[in-house]
Amino acid sequence: MALQGPQKTAAQLAGVVVVMGALSWASVPFYDWFCRVTGFGGVTGVATGGSDEILDQTITVRFDASKERDMPWEFTPVVREMEVRIGETGLAFYEAYNPTDRPVAGQASYNVTPYTAGGFFEKIACFCFEEQVLLPGERVQMPVTFFVDPEIVEDRDGKYVHTITLSYTFYEIDLPEGYASLETQAKITTN
Repeated sequence: MALQGPQKTAAQLAGVVVVMGALSWASVPFYDWFCRVTGFGGVTGVATGGSDEILDQTITVRFDASKERDMPWEFTPVVREMEVRIGETGLAFYEAYNPTDRPVAGQASYNVTPYTAGGFFEKIACFCFEEQVLLPGERVQMPVTFFVDPEIVEDRDGKYVHTITLSYTFYEIDLPEGYASLETQAKITTN
C-alpha cells in the first residue's frame, strides 16, 4: 500500500529530519579530521619523533597564552618567542598557577597562525594532549616539544612564512573522579 497525501509528506519530512540529524552529528568529527589533515584553521600536526632533516634556514616561533573568561588559573608562556632552525626540535614551556582554594581541572585548545603554517608545525609532545589538574596554590611548567617541517620551504604559501605563533587557550573542565572528593573537602574546610 503506497502512502498518500499527508502521510507521504510526513514520511518525507521525517526522512529529511533523520538525514539532517546524521549530517550534523558527523560534521564535528569530519571537520576535526579535515583540519588535522590539511592544517586548515591553524590545527597542527602530531609527530612521534623529530625531523630527519634540519635546514640552515631559521624561523621565529612566538608563544601566546589566554584563558576562557571563567578559568581561574594564571597561564603564561615562559618565553614569548624563540628562533629555531627549520626541522630542529624545539622545547618551550608554559606556566600555569591555580590561585584558588580548590583543585581546578583544565584542558587547552590550540591553533597556529598564520593558518598556512598549521600543516607544517608538528607537535611531538604537548600538555594539550590531556587534561591538567592543579591543586590549590599549585604552579607547574608544562612543556611542548615541536618542530617545523622542512617541507614548508617548498610550499607555495608556506615558503613566505617567517614567523609562526602557537596559541593556547585554557578552559575549565569537570574534575576527574578522584579529585571530586578533594573539591568537596576544600569546600567543607572553608565553611
